[in-house]
Amino acid sequence: MNVNQHTPMASPYGQPQAGYGQPGYAPLDGGYSAPYAPYNGPASAYQPGVPPQGYSPFTSFPSKAVAANPVSDLCSPLDLGATRGPPTSGPPPASAPQSYNQYSQNQGEMQNGPPPMTQAPPRSAASQPYNQGAVNLSGANLSYPQHYGPPPTMQQVTNQMTAMQIASGPPTPAGPGYAPAPAPSSQPPVSTAYSTAPPPSYTQAPPPASSAPTQPPPVRAPAVSQQYYGGPPAQPQQPFNSSLPPTSQQQFTSCAAPPPSAQQTFPPSSYSGPVPPPSQPPAPQVSQPQQSFPPAQPPFSSAPPPVSQPAFGSGPPPPAQGSFPPRAPPPSQPGSFSPPAPLPTTSPSAQYPGHFPPQQQPPSSQPSPYHSGPPPPRAQMPPTSMAQSNHMPPGPLQQPPSQPGMQGTYPPQQNGAFGQVRGPQPGYAGPYPGQPHYGSPAPAPTSAPPAQKRLDPDAIPSPQASDMPAVQKSRHRIDPDAIPSPIQVIEDDKAKCNEPFTTGVRGQAPPLVTTNFQVKDQGNASPRYIRCTAYNMPCTADMAKQSQVPLAAVVKPLATLPPDETPPYLVDHGESGPIRCNRCKAYMCPYMQFIEGGRRFQCGFCSCVTEVPAHYFQHLDHTGKRMDCYDRPELSLGSYEFLATVDYCKNNKLPQPPAFIFLIDVSYNAVKSGMVSIVCQELKTLLDYLPRENPEVDSVVRVGFVTYNKVLHFYNVKSTLAQPQMLVVSDLSDMFVPLLDGFLVNVNESRLVIESLLDQIPEMFADTRETETVFGPVIQAGLEALKAADCAGKLFVFHTSLPITEAPGKLKNREDKKLIGTDKEKTLFQPQVGFYNTLAKECVAQGCCVDLFLFPNQYVDVATLGVVPVSTGGSVYKYTYFQAQSDQERFLNDLRRDVQKLVGFDAVMRVRTSTGIRATDFFGSFYMSNTTDVELAGLDCDKAITVEFKHDDKLSEETGALMQCAVLYTSCSGQRRLRIHNMAVNCCSQLADLYRNCETDTIINFIAKYAFRGILNNPTKAVRDTLINQCALILACYRKNCASPSSAGQLILPECMKLLPVYLNCVLKSDVLLPGADVSLDDRAYLKQLIGCMDVAETQLFFYPRLLPLVKLESGSLPVAVRDSEERLSKGGVYLLETGLHLFLWVGASVQQELLLSIFGTPSFSQIDSSMASLPVLDNPISQRLRELIDSFRAQQSRYMKLMVVKQEDRSELIFRHFLVEDKSASGGASYVDFLCHMHKEIRQLLS
Repeated sequence: MNVNQHTPMASPYGQPQAGYGQPGYAPLDGGYSAPYAPYNGPASAYQPGVPPQGYSPFTSFPSKAVAANPVSDLCSPLDLGATRGPPTSGPPPASAPQSYNQYSQNQGEMQNGPPPMTQAPPRSAASQPYNQGAVNLSGANLSYPQHYGPPPTMQQVTNQMTAMQIASGPPTPAGPGYAPAPAPSSQPPVSTAYSTAPPPSYTQAPPPASSAPTQPPPVRAPAVSQQYYGGPPAQPQQPFNSSLPPTSQQQFTSCAAPPPSAQQTFPPSSYSGPVPPPSQPPAPQVSQPQQSFPPAQPPFSSAPPPVSQPAFGSGPPPPAQGSFPPRAPPPSQPGSFSPPAPLPTTSPSAQYPGHFPPQQQPPSSQPSPYHSGPPPPRAQMPPTSMAQSNHMPPGPLQQPPSQPGMQGTYPPQQNGAFGQVRGPQPGYAGPYPGQPHYGSPAPAPTSAPPAQKRLDPDAIPSPQASDMPAVQKSRHRIDPDAIPSPIQVIEDDKAKCNEPFTTGVRGQAPPLVTTNFQVKDQGNASPRYIRCTAYNMPCTADMAKQSQVPLAAVVKPLATLPPDETPPYLVDHGESGPIRCNRCKAYMCPYMQFIEGGRRFQCGFCSCVTEVPAHYFQHLDHTGKRMDCYDRPELSLGSYEFLATVDYCKNNKLPQPPAFIFLIDVSYNAVKSGMVSIVCQELKTLLDYLPRENPEVDSVVRVGFVTYNKVLHFYNVKSTLAQPQMLVVSDLSDMFVPLLDGFLVNVNESRLVIESLLDQIPEMFADTRETETVFGPVIQAGLEALKAADCAGKLFVFHTSLPITEAPGKLKNREDKKLIGTDKEKTLFQPQVGFYNTLAKECVAQGCCVDLFLFPNQYVDVATLGVVPVSTGGSVYKYTYFQAQSDQERFLNDLRRDVQKLVGFDAVMRVRTSTGIRATDFFGSFYMSNTTDVELAGLDCDKAITVEFKHDDKLSEETGALMQCAVLYTSCSGQRRLRIHNMAVNCCSQLADLYRNCETDTIINFIAKYAFRGILNNPTKAVRDTLINQCALILACYRKNCASPSSAGQLILPECMKLLPVYLNCVLKSDVLLPGADVSLDDRAYLKQLIGCMDVAETQLFFYPRLLPLVKLESGSLPVAVRDSEERLSKGGVYLLETGLHLFLWVGASVQQELLLSIFGTPSFSQIDSSMASLPVLDNPISQRLRELIDSFRAQQSRYMKLMVVKQEDRSELIFRHFLVEDKSASGGASYVDFLCHMHKEIRQLLS
């Protein structure tokens, strides 16, 4: 939705979910365990070190080293509960997020009892000394924040129970899903079963990175397993081995919050440990302890149930935290950032060695940048009330994150889960080899109450949240810090990538899009041009169908490269043109094999043998390579350009230089909003910056001007005129251009006349009363002008309202909210009339690209008006309720970039593949008149095209699979060129190899585009169900065929796909698929078109926005992000949220005066002007650094991000909350924890 109109949004289900998954990962600082070993260059498999078993080194680099147990190395099991019944049907309760609470208080401030209800407990500072590396799990005092605080809430308990062990290590003895149970400390079990099982997870200090834990992981008490079942966990023996102070467990029992250790210790990958309950609000969902979230529990059931019941028993629940407290802690907190030193890579478990405290972890996945619906009112309530309202359960529920300890302590479990192995004896010194946690519960520790019966989540009635004590409510919560954290994965990838990425190794997955890296082209296209969903293609169609992993590539043919990388070389083969295969017409590339002494070459795509032209002949060396191989870009590089000959030109004649035509709406709304005068004023200077390839030379692009309302006004701006001349065309049924000479002119020659015209237009129409406009004839006029000049070009249309005038392309207002959610909803996304499809086809044939700038105050039918821009390779920009004062900066920056960026015209793209696969489907902004050629009237540096591949034969592991993307286009200087991008990937006959080498960010790009196109012909609910089903099939296939056997209660995820659930949930919650009440049809159609041509980096940021805590800005380094959850926000902090379309600066209500003075120039929170469009320029390091940060973020995006200042508890917070994607959304979207539980349930159903 338009920021201007954002509706408030409620925070997602228990906002406090913030910490998901982090814990499992070792802090970055801690050092990566083997799997995350620093990336040493393009070794083919990126194997920096052996990954811990359960966890593959790089999520994004599936090809990375495989752990000894290949399966496990791929997976991160989440223990959802070994024996627990399948999750109940629905997604987990929103409250899950709660686990956050415990951290909310600063460590120092933590009290043993619950904090007073009156105020939200302060969050722990992000800075908490969580030093990963430092964490000594074994010592009594852990470095992680203490968990003593409010007694663990039920939730926490629950979380613990459910604690997912995201372990990728060997199974804990206790049982697969279990987080280590705390050793039965002397203390009594927390309400019996619940004694803090989580603490165990930290068995002693984290072991050195080495794979073995420093000390044997404590065995988890067998009892734990029972606990997982639904009753309170028996007091597990503490995995701490007593290294932890018993108190921590007891703490659970008592009011104090459980120690973090309680949360899981296991390595993140598999969630088997107990998860502390999120600090979710006591949402009703939560309330049903077992059932409400059965899924949650079961999934994580591996962990003992949270102590919640006991916990609450011990003391009053902590007061509900304010909604803010749940927010992510300041970046400084350990959770938020990876610890400073990487852990030793040696130990697999260690790989996550330093987990951040869960809360600290930044949320990572948010859905769409737009708020989907009005935020729930709750945002407005005071924090405490919010918390209560159902943000999170009161403090007691919160469990301390267990993660921190887990990291290196446990060896990887066999099934790929991380976590300490649970053994029967708490004190067991060595890793417990034996009992994998396959479903059986571990024996309950003696202290534990009698074994509880296993609760089947599905069978337990769920009390209303309001009826149960807070603690209980938290019961089924899963610790957000125990589930995979996008932030952890992103930070781990950055830490691994310390040398340039060389593309010479086939099938090597590149660093993630969130990592800054340099590329060296050695024969495959840079990942900036092409990214694949899988770098190991299945050899057969059956295998591809079985896995359900989409086989696709996202191609950005004219992508802009960073200054330290060389743009593609231009190769000129003279009049004969590029060398090509005789049969398939593939262009010369590194995959062609020269034979017979260099006289012929065999095509790598179709195996046909072709004669080498005499002028291209060269002898071969002793290896069979041409002697000039490294002197010719087309023989040694993945990307390059050929100069095309006249044979590649339309009508066999060289193209004319392109033209830009500006068509400005001068109706009443356009003039009154200030748009007309702003455009005219800006064009006077902007025309000096028309695109050119050589900055030293003037641009050859010609320009023309048209204004319109119900009629069209053409302007003659010939250089010989003293004043511009206006010619009016009122017969719109048969559009024509009334002048040829003088309409398209060279800017320098006609500068004075053009400036005179631009000065006069605002004056001429200042008093207009004409409110109606046309649209179809406007595009026809530009098209006719380009036809008359026999050139390609671009139309810049500035338009304000629905075209209701009698003329071709007339539209009516069809916005009908009653159709939303029905089978007829899809018609609202289809063009109203067929006129624009026909017009688009004509534009493409002429090379006429259309960029549309919309300034609507009401419905304008973007679904129909956007047809021509989308089909011609153009862009749509939308400024709802445009106001000159607040929106001018954004509009002008977008216009400047749009006019100046390099663009190709009259382009045709074809993707060729080697035998065995073929390109079958394409997604993006283009037109197709046949099944193979992607036609683009315009192709700029921001446009990406997603290509799907299908098998048409078998592939072989020896030859791999090849693809060549060739784009024929006219450059902005008028040259006809061919840009070639080549990519070779491996082929595999084992599913484990496929799952080891996928890229989740690219899969999400494909899935989003596939889904957003699907709503044209299917109800949105059917589209959402299809996505959930496909994701479940992908993960179930992995579980069935690649993971070692383990309890059904464990959720096991492939290492490189462990973020698939969180990112998919963001797609499902986006405004396109699940709109809030305040999201208009136009907003949805606009987003659908926008995402259709996004590249992988843009969709990653759009669906999971970046949330940065503004701490230590003076240092100059970028703060580590925190997860996208309200739980991660601290009232004493300031956070910057970036979505790719918006920037939000969130200011907590208790920020220190010095910081407010440094940023806003006022010491008072109440005096901050939330309507400011830009920050004041103040002379201090913090202000300067923050403004530089904002400028650098804007420079990286294709669209200008308007800054919105959001004060805590302000109305605008509803819009901000919409982007905290790990929380429950106002429109009904599930929180990350709930969705993960739901996915686990779906997977179990498929497997059973």
